[in-house]
Amino acid sequence: MVRLIPGDLSVLVALPVIGALALLLIPREKIRALFWVALLFSLVSFVWSVRIFWDFEAGRAEMQFLERVPWIPAYGIDYSVGIDGLSLFLVLLTTFLGPIVILASWNIHQRAKEYLFFMLTLQTGMIGTFVALDLFLFYVFWELMLVPMYFLIGVWGGPRRIYAALKFVLYTMSGSLLMLVAIIYLATRNAQVTQTLTFDLLRMYNLHLPFGEQMWLFLAFALSFAIKVPLFPFHTWLPDAHVEAPTAGSVILAAVLLKMGTYGFLRFAMPLFPEATLAAAPWIITLAVIGIIYGALVAMMQDDIKKLVAYSSVSHLGFVMLGLFAINLQGMQGALYQMLNHGLSTGALFLIVGMIYERRHTRMIGDFGGLWKRVPVFSAIFLVVTLSSIGLPGLNGFVGEFLILLGAFRTAPLAAACAATGVILGAIYMLWMFRRVIFGPLSRPENQDLKDLEAREIAVLAPILAFIVFMGVYPQPFLTRMKPSVELLVQKLDVNAQAVSSLSATTRSEGMKGHGN
Repeated sequence: MVRLIPGDLSVLVALPVIGALALLLIPREKIRALFWVALLFSLVSFVWSVRIFWDFEAGRAEMQFLERVPWIPAYGIDYSVGIDGLSLFLVLLTTFLGPIVILASWNIHQRAKEYLFFMLTLQTGMIGTFVALDLFLFYVFWELMLVPMYFLIGVWGGPRRIYAALKFVLYTMSGSLLMLVAIIYLATRNAQVTQTLTFDLLRMYNLHLPFGEQMWLFLAFALSFAIKVPLFPFHTWLPDAHVEAPTAGSVILAAVLLKMGTYGFLRFAMPLFPEATLAAAPWIITLAVIGIIYGALVAMMQDDIKKLVAYSSVSHLGFVMLGLFAINLQGMQGALYQMLNHGLSTGALFLIVGMIYERRHTRMIGDFGGLWKRVPVFSAIFLVVTLSSIGLPGLNGFVGEFLILLGAFRTAPLAAACAATGVILGAIYMLWMFRRVIFGPLSRPENQDLKDLEAREIAVLAPILAFIVFMGVYPQPFLTRMKPSVELLVQKLDVNAQAVSSLSATTRSEGMKGHGN
């Protein structure tokens, strides 16, 4: 059933930007009023997304909550949105973290009005990217995300904020421009075949292109998504952006924006260009494994806690890419689940780093030690999140990594074995960092008077901790809703794999006959 605006998803997309516009009516001097209004709209967005979750039919692979309205009909551009098992939980993750990062930013007083305006606008861009089913609309939301994040890093970031913000934008836009060219070519090519100009993604899925065209278009999409992931060696913008961004910016960047890249592969590059996906899979798996090990080794060498967590994202997202390009149910389902896990665990780590930075104004590991004696609640929460990040059984990280490695062993056993060393390295650098920060003697006088977490900070971390445990103990509600959509994608790729194998076998057979003659 196709619903007209305003539908459930349109309301969800619009709510944060309506909140951003409401902030413009409040005087900038009333900082608490600004925060309460932003928090209210972000909470309403989350509640609305939970309503969509409950109405979502778990056994269906097709798009649900579809809305399609002509936008620029002369060029076949529609306002078209929908949601399925691939995007449902990423939308929920976005709305779930919205009120958390606003509550975590409660002490920001410099340009608070603009800060909250950009936070809410960013949320609209992220939700829109996950639900867009028109390629032009997707590109609009994709680019819309850049502007708020640029200002969040460039205005409220650290000492090298301008450098980091420009690097973030230039890297992302360089890949996006190639994707735009590919989108225009794809729409034009579809018009030649179907005699209809359209940017509708669901119709594009039925377009069968020659392998050569698929490969070039896949590379254009893949470059944009690989930069956003970031896949090795396109990762160099990430540590600078993370280190210089304010705490809330780092949380959103790690938890949601990086998932735009992996989601882009799932939604666009892989189903649109299946033969090219199969051909590129071994190369991307190789880059993913390199990223897993490289990210872990570089993280191990960091003295700055925030930079360590940033490089850990390179390693963790390598696991996600490994699972995606294993191209089987276990690997891809694990990759999608790991996207959520990384969003929660790494988002919580950045929140924790921000909380200790507010107290000590340093992130250097060597400046701490013996904190358990002074801040036991902080230390206990830090421990749970650290164990989640390294994949301890019973916590969320274990489920995703297990499914990814299970799927990868079926497709590329050697790559999976190499990737498994990343799990060991991850435990080494995370536990080593935790020991140096939390245990040992309380030798530095600056740490003697540290205050433990206050009620607001516990309220920020408690919901994330609850999901870290819940997703580790009972992943079934998540996997059940993901499975049909993942199976549909795997089936499409498997059909193409069989066709390619059949074609190769026929070619070899004809070659042997010709040789015999």
